[in-house]
Amino acid sequence: MTVHFIGAGPGAADLLTLRGRDLIARCPLVLYAGSLVPREVVAHAPKDARVLDTAALTLDGIMAEIEAAHARGWDVARVHSGDPALYGAIGEQIRRLNAHAIPYTITPGVPAYAAAAAALGVELTLPDVSQTVILTRTAMKASAMPNREDLATLGASGATLAIHLSVRNLRQVVETLTPHYGADCPVAVVYRASWPDEKIVRGTLADIRAQVRAAKITRTALILVGRVLAAEDFTDSKLYDPGHVHLLRPKRQA
Repeated sequence: MTVHFIGAGPGAADLLTLRGRDLIARCPLVLYAGSLVPREVVAHAPKDARVLDTAALTLDGIMAEIEAAHARGWDVARVHSGDPALYGAIGEQIRRLNAHAIPYTITPGVPAYAAAAAALGVELTLPDVSQTVILTRTAMKASAMPNREDLATLGASGATLAIHLSVRNLRQVVETLTPHYGADCPVAVVYRASWPDEKIVRGTLADIRAQVRAAKITRTALILVGRVLAAEDFTDSKLYDPGHVHLLRPKRQA
């Protein structure tokens, strides 16, 4: 018996990986976060499988289901939105599994920031603009942020920021980042990236709050901040430069 943590991707059912699909298709118990994972993803489960939305369950309730499956010898598909390594709350589940000597695997999924970048049609790492992407969030009702991971400290880097779980904290985000990025810095808020009702709001640190308020976006949105979002005057990558030599192209080209 094995518990398979599976990244469902950002929302679009066809962004589920083949490995994730195949694991779901053979597990007698499928546990999924129904608020963020579409039913089309767990529709791959066997017809006689127990398919349970865990949105209303506590950690104890989830573990009770897993322990009961373990007693029966059932494999479990534990389906999380996006990639389970990012804000997936799998750490505490893994700790419980280890305590009960229950084996597990992790299957990655397409993360929300990648889906948001695709929807925006941008590359998040451009030469001379930004070569670093920071994935973070702000503290609201969830767990506090660790020391030195506050938004001001991270923003001082000037890196591209992908800020999760924070659209209701947009005022603080704007006030904190404006001194580091400038009021004219491009911002994009992507609501439910890759879902049929996906919504994109583009602006700057100066006007994004008003636009998001007008769009009535209050949850399930990712905030992207950085000059890469509107950059046009940047240097071409060395990767395809004819004068750049590497293992697979050992000679300079004219």
